[in-house]
Amino acid sequence: MRTQPKLLLLFLFYFALSNTTIMAQRKTISQKVDSLLELMTLEEKVGQMNQYSGFWDATGPAPKVGNAAIKYEHLKKGWVGSMLNVKGVETVRELQKLAVEESRLGIPMIFGFDVIHGYKTIAPIPLAEAASWDMEAIENSAKIAADEASAVGINWTFAPMVDISRDARWGRVMEGGGEDTYLGSEIAKARIKGFQGNDLSQPNTIAACAKHFAAYGFAESGREYNTVDIGTSTLYNAVLPPFHAAVNSDVKTVMNGFNLLNGVPVTGSSFLQRDILKGKWGFEGFVISDWASISELVPHGYAKDLDHASELAANAGSDMDMESWAYITHLVKNVREGKVSEDKINEAVRRILTVKFELGLFDDPYRYCNEQREQERLYHKDHKAGVLEMAKKSIVLLKNEGNLLPISKNQPKIAVIGELANDSNSPLGSWRLGSDDNTAVSVLEGFKKYSNNITYAKGPKIFNPDANFLNEIQVNETDTTGMEEAVNLAKQSDVVIMVLGEHGFQSGEARSRTQLGLPGLQLDLLKEVYKVNQNIVLILMNGRPLTITWEAENIPAILETWQLGSQTGNAIGDVVFGEYNPSGKLPMTFPRSIGQVPIYYNHYSTGRADLEPNVFWSHYSDEKNEPLFPFGYGLSYTTFDYSDLEIDTSNQENIQVSVTVTNTGKIEGEEVVQLYIHDKIASVTRPVKELKGFQKISLAPNNSKKVIFTLTNKELGFFNNDYEFVVEPGEFDVMVGTNSQGGLHSSFIKK
Repeated sequence: MRTQPKLLLLFLFYFALSNTTIMAQRKTISQKVDSLLELMTLEEKVGQMNQYSGFWDATGPAPKVGNAAIKYEHLKKGWVGSMLNVKGVETVRELQKLAVEESRLGIPMIFGFDVIHGYKTIAPIPLAEAASWDMEAIENSAKIAADEASAVGINWTFAPMVDISRDARWGRVMEGGGEDTYLGSEIAKARIKGFQGNDLSQPNTIAACAKHFAAYGFAESGREYNTVDIGTSTLYNAVLPPFHAAVNSDVKTVMNGFNLLNGVPVTGSSFLQRDILKGKWGFEGFVISDWASISELVPHGYAKDLDHASELAANAGSDMDMESWAYITHLVKNVREGKVSEDKINEAVRRILTVKFELGLFDDPYRYCNEQREQERLYHKDHKAGVLEMAKKSIVLLKNEGNLLPISKNQPKIAVIGELANDSNSPLGSWRLGSDDNTAVSVLEGFKKYSNNITYAKGPKIFNPDANFLNEIQVNETDTTGMEEAVNLAKQSDVVIMVLGEHGFQSGEARSRTQLGLPGLQLDLLKEVYKVNQNIVLILMNGRPLTITWEAENIPAILETWQLGSQTGNAIGDVVFGEYNPSGKLPMTFPRSIGQVPIYYNHYSTGRADLEPNVFWSHYSDEKNEPLFPFGYGLSYTTFDYSDLEIDTSNQENIQVSVTVTNTGKIEGEEVVQLYIHDKIASVTRPVKELKGFQKISLAPNNSKKVIFTLTNKELGFFNNDYEFVVEPGEFDVMVGTNSQGGLHSSFIKK
């Protein structure tokens, strides 16, 4: 067995003419990459553009037949630039050895994994984290995930997902930051900073990946993998800004997607990948395809076969092929036939090698293979504390009539009803591939810390107990066994806590829904309980906005808790029993009806927007236009008053907006102060309001704080249909308040 990577020996020889190792050390990464490229054959270059998924037990015998055997031989030849779905120090080390110690040049691999909201210690789903509006907490959550993932040999995550989506039918809304571009951009920056840290070469950081470039969240009818067809204004002003923010935050990789955009698969879009991402924005990292998305150019009807697909994708700027086998089988031939220039190959490989240098893999290919760290960092107590804090901040209080919440710790006869209350797996949510099943603290477990007066009834079965990541979730629609027991318990109780919602695997990739109500018999159960006891707290556990119109009209207290991860029960228990005052705000609009979807706060005014005394205006004949709960909405156990909205336009480059916020309740609380603007007349019409600032503040009872926002050209401008950023003079409305509806209003003139 070789004890020193071949590449280091080759470098020593190659730089011998410099006479001293000091001069070699001074070479920049760019120079080192260029030097390495000169040593590489075309086959080795294309190999760096090839990514395989894990395929065999690396500690066992080498595979002899089939694709596994081919992958194994490619590893030894240096024809694999990266692997995904490989985890564990022992396995990573063995595979890295094949690349570093068996191949001609010994170029190390990057190991990627879907670390979406934690590795072992699971944080809330990203949509829940977005509800915190707390960028420091979100950054720390990503930092925890990076610490654990890096401890098992992973050095690259396929996160954050920065797709903006306005359609809760799309299951992947759970993976993103919600419907708003401004909030989504801030979250993108926070998560990238958490993953990548200040020094990517540190062994507790991992490279981030902004996905899916671009417009995946606008899939028609909310159906996964579906076509996207949007106008340039939506693309430039709603879809692209979070990606641009990610690039400005030095994100190391970007992933394209499965969707068409205006008739062109984004994996084959030169406009997106070369003109905008690598051109206008100057992105210096590399682009990875989504799983087999290069091969999917064929069923899209864009490429005639895999050979053609490899040509199109490489020319369009897709640098690395995830599991399509397109580049490794066809790209060398395409270069030699002149269909793809070797300059394009060199560019792609230069980008990939640069990230490997930045990760420190050329200094030590095994820097992520530390068994002691693997033992120490997984499920670390600090990680548990961090995700608990994140989970508490993610909870949104939707309704609290009569101050039913918080519940006294001395409250007698508390009934807890619902299958999800005693579930320690579903609360982990979707996209938690590194986690251990049934490791969440259940709601019942969390409650029992506070009260011995709790009695539990499961109610009717909701889900198939064999639910997993790969299967459709089967829902019980007919078997009412357990209903009578639950209703009888409610009759005998003073307060009823209903824990209802979606299974963790009912949202996520390929989990689109046409109905957004409570699945199965849960609403029937809630209505039956309501008949005998109306003193109900409804705890919702779900991965997307739901249509809960009956619930909102009838149930006095509702908590939106999403899927909160490992510390679910402890977080919900702290809120329900008053140890923590909820401060979350909705990052997506909750519709009244599925017929309103897609629904979003920053819509445009129509030519017939106002109510008229006849039928000819923009409305539904069977439902209100307004949402059930608007974007930015969330209550507290205390109350806040807004006053003294002032605008200072003396400095037109930095317009100051200030407001005084007062805690008018009896306990300390946090409030997210939100600023919205409306450009009243523009060359491209602007939405009725747009979030352009927010601050999260904490106030003791009877205390006030003056909150100041600054509006610069960045906040006041927009992209026209030629993708030019323009700032136009004119009148702007300003709205400051506790959510996207109502609040204080004023206006100013931009000169």
